[in-house]
Amino acid sequence: MSRLPLALVLLRASRWFDAQLLTLLEARGWPRLTPAQSLVFAHLDPGGTSPSELARRLGSSRQATHELVGGLQRLDLIDVVPDPGRARGRLVALTPTGRRLARDAREVLADLEGLLGPGRADALQALLENLPQPGVPLREQTA
Repeated sequence: MSRLPLALVLLRASRWFDAQLLTLLEARGWPRLTPAQSLVFAHLDPGGTSPSELARRLGSSRQATHELVGGLQRLDLIDVVPDPGRARGRLVALTPTGRRLARDAREVLADLEGLLGPGRADALQALLENLPQPGVPLREQTA
């Protein structure tokens, strides 16, 4: 049997981690979230993120992002608040409940990383965190 492409293995691993995370958070009493909703948390900056930047990071339309944000607002996990740096700007930010969920998620993810074995999660992260930026030819990034 031939080896699976690395991109497929990474995609499957990402989906596995996310599915485990969502299941274990639900077991801790959190509302059932969709994978798309969990991605919102992954792309928020600590002080909040503009809706347009969040849409760009998610790779989705502003309308789709607005719907995701609305669903998470109804769960009191995020809110859209004034941006102190821009007069009419808005930021998508975690609510206190959302910060508690994020803290639980970090604990769950740390436990899941532990399943990889001692030092293996750190080694894998070191290999992957310095990947080239999307859209920039590889030869330009290594120069």
